[in-house]
Amino acid sequence: MKAALFDLDGVVFDTEPQYSIFWGAQCREFHPEHPGLEHEIKGQTLVQIYDAWFSGPLADKQALITERLNEYEQQMSYDYLAGFEQYILGLRAQGVKTAVVTSSNQPKMEAVYKSHPEFKTLFDAILTSEDFERSKPDPDCYLKAAERFGVEPKDCVVFEDSFNGLKSGRAAGMYVVGLATTNPAEAIKPYCDEVINDYVDRK
Repeated sequence: MKAALFDLDGVVFDTEPQYSIFWGAQCREFHPEHPGLEHEIKGQTLVQIYDAWFSGPLADKQALITERLNEYEQQMSYDYLAGFEQYILGLRAQGVKTAVVTSSNQPKMEAVYKSHPEFKTLFDAILTSEDFERSKPDPDCYLKAAERFGVEPKDCVVFEDSFNGLKSGRAAGMYVVGLATTNPAEAIKPYCDEVINDYVDRK
């Protein structure tokens, strides 16, 4: 491993339950006919959610939902997954390059930096939605991260929790570690090379 590439929510931070609460409220308001929709859209980008569920007659609600989401993310708790800090520090001590590769935007990242002033010191690069032309499951974001470090995709390990993210890492030709934080281990197993619950037991 020359580079370790981490998604953010559900991979670095245990934030997915908070997003389920937010999207549960939006879905009950705008899609009461579809109970449990917040679980179906887990791991999808905002654009993908809007295209699938908030287009047409609901297109004019996108700005309102985005405003609500931005406010919500400023107040969220950003707690590291168990063992993450020790694990990434161990990688860096071994000379492994580290990057966040997330569909989150800069306003969200500013909230992360405010909550964790040390965050930027854990990574050699932080790539956000502003850095990509195509969203996961397209491999564009992970290939850009490998290019940033000047390493081959085969020498990169991707850490992901969502189906789109896992497919993105696989499509990039990288070793994929799936975290069973958002979806059950048996559900993500076909899309990755290894499944873990957190970083406590991974060496």
